[in-house]
Amino acid sequence: MGVDRELPTSEAYDLLELTRDLVAAELAPRAAADEEAGRFPREVFRTLGRAGLLGLPYPEEFGGGGQPYEVYLQVVEELAAGWLAVGLGVSVHTLACFPVAAYSSDEQRRRLLPDLIGGELLGAYCLSEPHSGSDAAALSTKAYLDAGAYTINGTKAWITHGGHADFYTLFARTAPDKGRGVSCFHVPADTRGVRAAPPEKKMGLRSSPTAQLHFDDVRVPEGDRIGVEGQGLPIALSALDGGRLGIAACAVGVAQAALDTAVAYARERRQFGQRVADFQGMRFMLADMATGVAAARALYLTAARRRDAGRPYGAQAAMAKLFATDTAMRVATDAVQVLGGYGYVSDFPAERFMREAKVLQIVEGTNQIQRMVIGRHLTDPR
Repeated sequence: MGVDRELPTSEAYDLLELTRDLVAAELAPRAAADEEAGRFPREVFRTLGRAGLLGLPYPEEFGGGGQPYEVYLQVVEELAAGWLAVGLGVSVHTLACFPVAAYSSDEQRRRLLPDLIGGELLGAYCLSEPHSGSDAAALSTKAYLDAGAYTINGTKAWITHGGHADFYTLFARTAPDKGRGVSCFHVPADTRGVRAAPPEKKMGLRSSPTAQLHFDDVRVPEGDRIGVEGQGLPIALSALDGGRLGIAACAVGVAQAALDTAVAYARERRQFGQRVADFQGMRFMLADMATGVAAARALYLTAARRRDAGRPYGAQAAMAKLFATDTAMRVATDAVQVLGGYGYVSDFPAERFMREAKVLQIVEGTNQIQRMVIGRHLTDPR
């Protein structure tokens, strides 16, 4: 993907080159086959971790990359363009590490964060439940404090990396108050009582496992609660702002890959004695696709720069997620149309991009929720 980038440092350019090389050598050659077979590429994440790509936005003192979000997200975009399951996986891992990095005590950061972002571990984020997806405050998983440890019982749903992650960032109810009764916990995957259900059978993104997780009398030390008791919902919502930017970057990666596929086909395919790309109607379609991709990229980068500057960015993150994922769905659908019959068969990647784009309009808050978030920022002075 030959996107012309504007990056803040020469180190960032080197990082993008490293990412592109990894995509070309390790991801792109196997993405279609593993996606078709539903194989989770756990070893790919170890390769990315050893290359320093699993802790990019976190402090160097704990083993992270110390990169601004502006750079980290462009790495995610490149990964998603090569294989969405990997780009999304890096975004989810970053989301799972965020509460420890931003809300834990100094002792917890020193104890937990180096392992979480060091490259060998992979995380998952456990907020949604079978009955509470968009309505996060309605979660019912419970945690009771007794003798210096919490006992956790409940079920989480739609968990990316469920059953394959090395640790779970879990949100559970510690008090009956709907808004202030939720707390956040770090739960190693090998903790007794943590059990994954069989993975969901999905329309797309098949090589990224999604599963329910059952927590049956799981004991978590009080020292592995992240933040103060009752702070879980603000932690979750703050994490999701960054997570939405990760999904926006993934969406742009998928859209760029779909556009590249459509352009390459239109240049090579000949009909009525000329290239398909020479028909004005086709050129107009490709122009609209390219404009949408560029606009979506600019939107997520603008939000990322606000985040890097320490400015509020929640509304901008929602806008970026909304626009980028809707754009990815439109561009992927148009790419199928450009390829015609070939776009509808799995010999070509266009149909996979279309199936993958759909889920991005749902995860990290549906696009209807994003519109609610944006509208609230516009009309509610609080």
